Amino acid sequence: MSSRKFILASGSPRRIEMMRAHGLDPIICPAEIDENLPAIGGMKETVMFLALKKAKAVENSGDSRITDGSIIIAADTVVYKDEIMGKPKDFDDGFRMLSALRGTWHYVATGVALVESGAMNARVFTEVTKAWFTDYSDEELRAYLLTDEAYDKAGGYAIQGYFSRFTEKIEGDFNTVVGFPWDRIMTELDYF
Repeated sequence: MSSRKFILASGSPRRIEMMRAHGLDPIICPAEIDENLPAIGGMKETVMFLALKKAKAVENSGDSRITDGSIIIAADTVVYKDEIMGKPKDFDDGFRMLSALRGTWHYVATGVALVESGAMNARVFTEVTKAWFTDYSDEELRAYLLTDEAYDKAGGYAIQGYFSRFTEKIEGDFNTVVGFPWDRIMTELDYF
C-alpha cells in the first residue's frame, strides 16, 4: 500500500496528520471548488457529491505531481440537525448552528471519494456518526465563537478541539466526526 502515490485533496491538518500517523505521506493538493451545499438530496448524497467533485477537480487540475495510478483521496463533512449544516459563514451563523445542537443528538456525515488517476476506478461512500452535546450556555457558546476553531468546520465545531468538553457521547466512529473515517478508508483502499 505505501508504494502507491497518494494525493490528499485537502489542506486539513487533521487529515494530513491522520495519514502520516498511519505511515502514508501524501502529496497535499487542496481542491479548489465551490463548496456551497448542493440541493441534491440528503446529507449522505451531499457529502459524496462534494467529495467526488473535489477528487475529480484535483485529478483534472493539471498538477504534474498527479500521475496515472495515483490514488486521490477527498472528503467532505456536514452536520445534520433539522437541516444540513456546512461551515458557518460568520459569528451569527455559528451561534445559530451550535444553539440548535445543544442538549440533543445530531448526525455527522463524512463522504469520501477515492479515485485512481487515469483509470475508471473509484470508490465513494459515506459514514455517519451520532453525537450528543451538553446543554452549554449562551456565554460558553459566545466565548467559543470568538476563537478561530469554529469557522472552518462543519456545524461550527471540532470534536477533537476545545469543543470536546461539550461532547457527552457519540454513537459511531469518532474519526467520522473529525472528518476522515480512517478504518473505512483503509477497507476501501483494498479495492485499488
